Amino acid sequence: MANTADIKNGVCIKHNGKLFQIIEFQHVKPGKGPAFVRTKMRQIETGKVLDNTFSAGHKIEIVRIENREYQYLYEEAESFIFMNNETFEQINIDKKMVDKPEFLQEGMICNILFHAEEEMPLVIELPMHIISEVTYTEPGVKGDTATNTMKPATIATGAEIRVPLFVDMGEIIKIDTRTGVYVERVKN
Repeated sequence: MANTADIKNGVCIKHNGKLFQIIEFQHVKPGKGPAFVRTKMRQIETGKVLDNTFSAGHKIEIVRIENREYQYLYEEAESFIFMNNETFEQINIDKKMVDKPEFLQEGMICNILFHAEEEMPLVIELPMHIISEVTYTEPGVKGDTATNTMKPATIATGAEIRVPLFVDMGEIIKIDTRTGVYVERVKN
């Protein structure tokens, strides 16, 4: 078992029965009293960030996780099917595990974090941006580029996002998958 001296950014630990990834840490040795380690940790399953303080020498359980690339194939009942491009092994991922499923596109490469000892998928990370065609939106008006006014639009994946007034149907746009926000038009 490891202790607080082994804490580093990116390390995953088991704390109170849940898995956390260390985002930040700071070893503090006050002039009076014992040393301690102040951490900022992200819970792997929910993404919730919390601050925690460990006393120096506190025993922690380090968990080995692996980041693997998988290709999204298709949707089936209550799960999504992903394939490992190296072994061609397919896995079913519960729909609840995918944060923004409306942005999944067939053939998309996603990162999946696995608990290495249990071979259990923990988190599915979509690419930061996707490129998709606008399948429906109200027609744009020439000259509507000066304001920051947005209108609803539907993209090829079926997701509804907000786009500037000058974007028309059939145009290819770039979308931030973390926020669901329009980034820019993509030139053909």
